[in-house]
Amino acid sequence: MANTKSAIKNARKATKRMVRNQAIKTRLKTLAKQLQAAAKSDGAAAKSAAIAYVAAVDKAVRSGVIHANAAARVKSHASKFVFAK
Repeated sequence: MANTKSAIKNARKATKRMVRNQAIKTRLKTLAKQLQAAAKSDGAAAKSAAIAYVAAVDKAVRSGVIHANAAARVKSHASKFVFAK
């Protein structure tokens, strides 16, 4: 347990960040599942799902939730779903 005033504040900030990061990561996972489902059915749906997914990944990089190289890898995999056919 945090004892000092600054440690208590840092613990409070860490909790807020954890909740925000968790929400963003959950959203990314949901969009990834939607992309996979759309890739199986229709090419146009896959393209729109990929655009939404890539935009969310870029936003997550800007907020510092995921690393830029991890985002590049994710976007590369997403493009494989769109252009595989």
